Amino acid sequence: MTNAAVDAMPVTPLRRAPSVETVGMTMHFGGFTALDDVSIKVPAGSFHALLGENGAGKSTLVKCMMGFYQPTAGEMIVDNREISVTSPKDAAAAGLGMVYQHFTLVPSLTGAENLVISRDVVPAIIDWQKEKRDLALFMETMPFKLPLDVPVRELAAGEKQKLEIVKQLYLGRRFLILDEPTSVLTPGEANEVLGHVRAMTESGDLTVLMISHKFNEVIAFADNISVLRKGKLTGSGSVKKLNRKSMAAMMIGDQSIAVLDSRTPVDKMAKTVLAVKSLKAPDRTGLKTIDVEKLDVRAGEIVGIAGISGNGQKEFLEVLAGQRQRESGEILVEGLPYAASRDESRNLNVRFIPEEPLRNACAPRMTVAENLSFRNFDLGADGKPLSWINAAAIKSYAAQLVSQFKVKTTSLTSPISALSGGNVQRAVLARELSGEVDLLIVSNPCFGLDFSAVAEIRARIMKARNNGTAVLLLSEDLDELLELSDRILVMSDGALVYETPIATANVQTIGQYMAGHH
Repeated sequence: MTNAAVDAMPVTPLRRAPSVETVGMTMHFGGFTALDDVSIKVPAGSFHALLGENGAGKSTLVKCMMGFYQPTAGEMIVDNREISVTSPKDAAAAGLGMVYQHFTLVPSLTGAENLVISRDVVPAIIDWQKEKRDLALFMETMPFKLPLDVPVRELAAGEKQKLEIVKQLYLGRRFLILDEPTSVLTPGEANEVLGHVRAMTESGDLTVLMISHKFNEVIAFADNISVLRKGKLTGSGSVKKLNRKSMAAMMIGDQSIAVLDSRTPVDKMAKTVLAVKSLKAPDRTGLKTIDVEKLDVRAGEIVGIAGISGNGQKEFLEVLAGQRQRESGEILVEGLPYAASRDESRNLNVRFIPEEPLRNACAPRMTVAENLSFRNFDLGADGKPLSWINAAAIKSYAAQLVSQFKVKTTSLTSPISALSGGNVQRAVLARELSGEVDLLIVSNPCFGLDFSAVAEIRARIMKARNNGTAVLLLSEDLDELLELSDRILVMSDGALVYETPIATANVQTIGQYMAGHH
């Protein structure tokens, strides 16, 4: 057998899981210290969780571990031996791999083709009969059963995530960094994937470091945690000895966390604010139809819409926002036809907080003050149109909102794009929740935000609901929907396929409908 043929063979035998340690890991970007003397140890065969708010240093740490960054100081130790990791290739040679938050598979290729081309050395002419035999033997050692002869685009999200993990194991990686691994999975898929990974750590075949913001997953699957805050290690310990409160305290220090108001019951006689009837619209491919037969949201109620990304929620929201043409059907607000014009939204007190607000709800180059005044810059104190724009009034109004909603900005004249994600979201909330709000339409309001910003934004939405606002909340975070909603509907393949009041909501049932089992 030639050397090339030997090199081309997949790594099929399972190597034992290594212990991995960072010692004094420090990273400076100019005058900014992203990591400050961080030492963590992940014992062989353990499942370790890395926690921290956005900007705490989690991504910087794992990029140093994987060789994407060269740390200013610090060492990597694998199985009690110091190693040099100057590139991702060095990390791979040491058995270290990473599964990213977003899929890295080639959609048009099959699972088998994705695995084979991921090797460092692939023969010029591939003997697919031999490769498939080798893959079949390899898959017998895996906890996952996957259809490797199907194009990746046809796999469910859970199967894609399993294939990402299998790819790393196929390449001989026995220490895996999982970056928010369940962000695109249903609850059932998340539990299955993490359950299999947990079983592999318990059998000694794998060591795992998982970045996560979901306390329930950390508590259910992790052995130990390490917590970063502002680049420093602020705590660590056994999950069995910690609770959510103590983990949150390590993450945020002594800053206070917003608490949800207690939920007042929905008035049975509450008026219907939003009514959608027989709505049809094309999706973004033009091949499928968004088909919402009936949806009502009453005053003082939060109706949550659950669904895996790509099932029509985005297009449905665009129709409600007037950004997408509907083919047929009715949208009524307060019993009146609604087409989302500026006058209609102003007169009917409709507010809209889209996903990615910097892109969809702001003019990035305009100032914080200007963005905060979009709803009323051309109105006087009496609500009547102005013949000229009063810059001083705009600034004064913006200053009130910045103070009230705790928007952190160096200046009201800074471009809004200079703000952090959480502060852009606070600014949009400030603008949309000021004054009378009869209907609030919100999409993924906390996506990508840190722990304290999430708590504050959810508290603001609940407060609006308790004040009588009708809220339609579209979210891919089922925990968020369970926490906030009075009723949950599931959108699958462009249609609303299931509805449950929160009092009798069953996570597994919701997950099954999200996955299309209905």
